[in-house]
Amino acid sequence: MLEPHHPTRDQIRLENVLAALGNPLRMTVLQVLAAGGEYPCGAIVEGVSKSTLTHHWRVLRESGVINQRASGRELLLSLRREDLDARFPGLLTTILAAHQQSSS
Repeated sequence: MLEPHHPTRDQIRLENVLAALGNPLRMTVLQVLAAGGEYPCGAIVEGVSKSTLTHHWRVLRESGVINQRASGRELLLSLRREDLDARFPGLLTTILAAHQQSSS
């Protein structure tokens, strides 16, 4: 399995991160991954087709929000918190807090 392309820390652009997180399903993914650790692609969101999830993983990966790495026959997802915090200090914390408030 080929490793998917990820932007380097310096290539992560704010407008791409914000556009990626402008989707409710991707915000759900962000909330799950913000807890830390790695998750198999199929273990984060239920009831969504594999092709739809593949699209969302690509958008999140190419924007620099997540890391995808192969582990055997599956891909594991994790949040690129360190890179995002270095590029945009406080952004993730603010986005997650705002999302939690709007969900309450």
